Order: sequence, then structure tokens, then C-alpha cells
Amino acid sequence: MHHEIDTLIATPEDMGRIDRAAAASGLSSYGLMERAGHAVAAAALRLFPGALRFAVLCGPGNNGGDGYVAARALQEAGADIAVYTLGDAAALTGDAATAFAAFAGATRPLADYVPRAGDVVVDALFGAGLSRDVPETVARLIAAVGQTVLPVLAVDLPSGIDGRTGQVRGAAFEAVATVTFQCRKPGHLLLPGRAMAGTVEVFDIGIPARILARHAGHMRINRPAVWRLALPVQTGVTHKYVRGHLAVFSGPATATGAARLSALAGLHAGAGLVTLLSPGEALSANAAHLTGVMLKSLDSEADLAALIEDARLKTFVLGPGFGDAGKARRYVRQLAESGRSLVLDADGISAFRDAPDDLFALFAGGNPRLVLTPHDGEFARLFPDLAADRSLSKIERAQRAAARSNAVLVLKGADTVIAAPDGRALVNENAPPWLATAGSGDVLAGIVGAHLAQGMPAFEAAASAVWRHGAAGHKAGEGLIAEDLPEAIPPWP
Repeated sequence: MHHEIDTLIATPEDMGRIDRAAAASGLSSYGLMERAGHAVAAAALRLFPGALRFAVLCGPGNNGGDGYVAARALQEAGADIAVYTLGDAAALTGDAATAFAAFAGATRPLADYVPRAGDVVVDALFGAGLSRDVPETVARLIAAVGQTVLPVLAVDLPSGIDGRTGQVRGAAFEAVATVTFQCRKPGHLLLPGRAMAGTVEVFDIGIPARILARHAGHMRINRPAVWRLALPVQTGVTHKYVRGHLAVFSGPATATGAARLSALAGLHAGAGLVTLLSPGEALSANAAHLTGVMLKSLDSEADLAALIEDARLKTFVLGPGFGDAGKARRYVRQLAESGRSLVLDADGISAFRDAPDDLFALFAGGNPRLVLTPHDGEFARLFPDLAADRSLSKIERAQRAAARSNAVLVLKGADTVIAAPDGRALVNENAPPWLATAGSGDVLAGIVGAHLAQGMPAFEAAASAVWRHGAAGHKAGEGLIAEDLPEAIPPWP
């Protein structure tokens, strides 16, 4: 599969359009189902060679059709199988009915299934299209399978996971592995769906890449292929100002560490110069800890006005450990009016909790110059209505927030989403769980700032920073603290 298509994320609605377009192009929809079912059977035999029996659970739609094809292929391979159906199989229509007829084996009602040791459950009940709570009979079966601790192989997505949001709809199987087709769905990448899906294998069943690209949206997995063309170019005439000058605002004397983490990360991430802008009271504390990062005293709007007379200083990070909300708002206004790029994090975001529209107005229009890096709590301070709307997926919340603010949104978490005002969205998957440590977000803000300072567009700067931050977490290793991360930032991929 082409690498750009390999990063694609398609919602269940997208996949419906893709399936219809594939059929309209002349492809056999049943032929696609045959390939999907055989891919499931092959994965089952490969992943579970010691299975005593495959219990194939088939639902009332096309996911069930995939299950009937898989059951037939497993039986032909000599495996012991038992097939259980949800609903009346005689009521199946279309390709699912064709698959059921081709199976021609014995089936029993789903309620008759009693999990037993040695079973591997092949879950073909609902797949990614589920948008309601599972029936009570299915919820009871999910609980029974979990209590028996049987391995589950999910077809497309574990039944009970909403393919659009990744949320659990009443109850859901926790799969060891999932086989999906053509591309991933949001439910494979957004929590808790990501954790419930286990190892995800994407199988190409033969839908042309042109159809996928035409009918899917603007969601991708955050990988270097998405932003590599936007990386800064190093030449023989490159010097420190070509590589960009980044400035990071420090907090007061008792809260300087977060800003120093950002500044040091910016330096390791490639900025040619990094200056820490320190209140006079904190100069001694900051000076005692800095070597490669420059230090400048800054206590007032007049000091900032004098600083930004230097046209080479184009990018700022404000928020980590900053503390003073009123001063933060005034500094942000100055930077916005001067046309500078800004990474706003932590206290910088919280400073606008009572007037988020004032912040958005400062950066309205034109290419985005503002990157917001909130966790869920900070997001709710700027976008309380979006945070409260549980019908929205994390991707949708980030997309709407980016459009409203004309900013690139980095909605942090184990499933960080990066969204642009034009609707593009990326979901990150390379971050290890041990990145969840104090100061990790400050490091990320500094990497984003360094990428902006080197001339990258805001969306690509943020996306590549999130990826490098995750890679640094892997390199630093389990048990890392934030101070370990700057030196672990890897070179550009």
C-alpha cells in the first residue's frame, strides 16, 4: 500500500462511502468480503496455533459476513470451529447472506455459546460501525468471555467499541489482536479503543488507493511521511539565525524549572539560538542552571517591545511555570500584534479561561501563528462547550477548536491529536506511557517552538514535535524524568 494511504484514518461513515464507490467502480463487494474473511482466518491460524477450537461469533451485518467467510476458511484448513449467530441468519441480506449460504455449516444461537478453556473467540459481531450500546445478551457474553480469560481476535474492531469515538458502548471485548481492512478507524487509535483493540493488523483487500483518498477525510496517523517535506533544509550557508531564534518566557524565582526545560528542549530540537526571558528576581536562579541557553532580563511590556524590535526573533513560548495571568495576557497581545508566532501552554492557556474569545481574536485570519498545547483540563478552560459535548470524538473536538481559534491544536494525552484550522487532523501513536511525567509537556512546547523558529508551518511544526517527543520518550526509557528528554530528542527521521 502507498505510504500516504498507509497513514490514513477513515471514519465508519468514510468507509461506507469508500465501499459504495468501490462497488460502483466495478469491484465485487462480495469479493472484498471474501478477501477480508480469509485475512481473518489466516491471522487466527498464525496468531493462535495452539487453539483447541475457534468460536466464531457472527453478527447481523457485513461484519458477520466476514465471520462466515473466516469460519469456512478455518474449517477448510482443518481447524475445529463452532459458529454462533446473533439474530436470525435467515434474515441476512446482500453479501452477508451470500457468505452465510457459502458457509453451509452448522450454526447455533449466540446465547448458546458457553466459553470453555482452549477456545479462541473470533469476534465478528459488530465491527467499526457500532454507534449504540450493545444488546444485553452481548454484554453478558462479553463478561463471560472476560471471566474465562479467553483470547479474542476482533474483526475490524472489538464489538462494543464505537469506531468513530473509540468509546465503549455499554460493554466491549478486550482483544488480543484486531484485523481491520484498508486503513485504521478512529476507534483503533483513540482511547479506550486503542487499548481494547490489542495489536492491529491492517489488511489490503484490494480497494484502489485513489478511491480511499477521494472519499476519506483529512485524518492521518502522525508519522514522518505526513510532514517530512516540510522539514527545515540545512545548506552550506546555514548559520544560527537561519536555524531560528526562539525565546521562552520564564516564571518567577520559585518557578523557573518548567521554562528552562522548554528552552533546553528548543536548543536540542534544532533552534539556532534560544533565549530565556527572565524576570529580574529570577535571573540568579536561571543563570545558575544555564549554559547553552542565553539569558535576558524582561520585566515589563516596555522590555518586550524593545526586544521584538529585532526582526530575527520571530517565535516565542509562553506558559510553562509562568504564573502571572494578567502579564501573560498583555504579553500575548503584544506578540500577536507584532506578527510573531507563539506556542501557548499551561499557565498561558489558563490566563485566557475567562475570555477565550479575546485570545482567538488576536490571532484571527491568515495562516495560523498560534499553537495551543492543552491537556484535557486546559482544553476545557478555553473550549468548555466542546469539552462537555460527549457526542464528539477527541479528533472532532480538536478540529472544531482549531477552526474556532485559528490555531493549531495539540490536544495532549496518550492519544494526542494535532488539528489545523483547515480540518486536517493527526493522531499520534508513538508515545510510550512513561512520558506521563511532570515537565514532559514543557519539553514538548519547546520542541514545537524550535520547529516554528526554523520556519516550519505551524501544523507540521506541531506534528513533528509530537512525534519527536514520543521518540525521545522511547530513547530515554522507562523511568525517565522530564530532565532526561531534551538530550534524548532524536535527529530528524
